[in-house]
Amino acid sequence: MTPNDYCQQKTAASGSSFYPGFLCLPRERKTAIMALYAFCREVDDIVDDTTDAHLAAIKLAWWREEVERVQTGTPQHPVGLALAAAGKKFRLPARHLLDIIDGMEMDLRQTRYPDFESLGQYCYRVASVVGLLSAEIFGYQDERTLAYAHDLGMAFQLTNIIRDVGEDARRGRIYLPTAELRQFNVPAADLLNRQYSENFVALMQFQYQRAEGYYEQAMAQLPAVDRKSQRPGLIMSAIYRALLQEIRADNFQVLHQRISLPPARKLWLALKTWARS
Repeated sequence: MTPNDYCQQKTAASGSSFYPGFLCLPRERKTAIMALYAFCREVDDIVDDTTDAHLAAIKLAWWREEVERVQTGTPQHPVGLALAAAGKKFRLPARHLLDIIDGMEMDLRQTRYPDFESLGQYCYRVASVVGLLSAEIFGYQDERTLAYAHDLGMAFQLTNIIRDVGEDARRGRIYLPTAELRQFNVPAADLLNRQYSENFVALMQFQYQRAEGYYEQAMAQLPAVDRKSQRPGLIMSAIYRALLQEIRADNFQVLHQRISLPPARKLWLALKTWARS
């Protein structure tokens, strides 16, 4: 199995809403974005699947070293080999790859966020940075596209947080800012015990409006000259935004289940967005 085959299988197996957006890319850009996504999956899986925090930290430290080896042309992992090849064709700053690892390390030492400012730093590291790297791979002419990529990453991560409130709580993590839980009078115990209430729905409506604001802001910042090259991001946005709206239509029933879109609807959204962009 080649490094690119490994990354393709890792990406496809994740069932991510991002995958349909990757399929429309030319070969070199597609293999590069799948290498980036596989890297994100590797480090994210360490945090999600390793029960020993100390062991998880050791594994993330190994990936820090692998990022350095990618830069020097001596990677050891199939994903590192694929990233090294992608880096020869596209600008993939090592500092951004390390930012992603920083975000994963936050999950090892922090399970609550006092306010949106502190949560925003986490979202930047695990999502906005991925958006910035993706924009480099997709290609752009106008620097304003980077602002679009940053805000779209924020929107995606906020959507993830809304979708996964119950699942994350059962893992001991609450990403909804503590100050906002207090503001809407929603005890953390309600999330852990799957207790719905009018206050909870109001809190989630507030989170929804924030995520929607980032989608709107991102789309407003994408220059027309880069719409075609950024099609994959637009496809991802259409799918993720539809998911967000589905969650709202279901009255934020996210404490006991993980709401998702059927594969056929994702494909339809991808094709419709491709035709329009």
